[in-house]
Amino acid sequence: MPTDLTYPETGATLERPLPAGYHHLHHTAPIGHGREVFQRAGTAVVTWRMHRRTGVRVVADTPRAEPGTRVSVGFGTARLGITVPCAVIWTVDDTSRTGFAYGTLPGHPETGEESFVVDLRPDGSVWFTVTAFSRPGCWYTRLAGPVVPLLQRAYARHLGRTLRRIAT
Repeated sequence: MPTDLTYPETGATLERPLPAGYHHLHHTAPIGHGREVFQRAGTAVVTWRMHRRTGVRVVADTPRAEPGTRVSVGFGTARLGITVPCAVIWTVDDTSRTGFAYGTLPGHPETGEESFVVDLRPDGSVWFTVTAFSRPGCWYTRLAGPVVPLLQRAYARHLGRTLRRIAT
């Protein structure tokens, strides 16, 4: 487990409840139906494919999310963009849940944790959930105020739509 995370509540997106003092995000989206859809969606999440298909740059230590993996996610262009460093905190991969969470490292404009999980429910429906807690970690995210949570929610919705296209 990385020792340089920028927050103390490591693993809270798995254990719940989410810690106080942060903005909380919980977004759930239907992906499709059946085990094949579940497997395709789960693989896309843990191999970074979902993130890459949204247009972000992903550089990770490992081809598949696993605890301790360091990953940088880049938004925007090389000249006008931002790259945010994270580390994978936990993973899940069983018959009905697949996903991971990463936490912020020094240099990330936010402080907190975000998880991406695909669930196969008993009725055969497949759902994608983004859960996060975060707060500003630098001057420009503090200055942006309530705009940052709106952008995070919009990105979570975009991830869900992208994953639905990949899996179905």
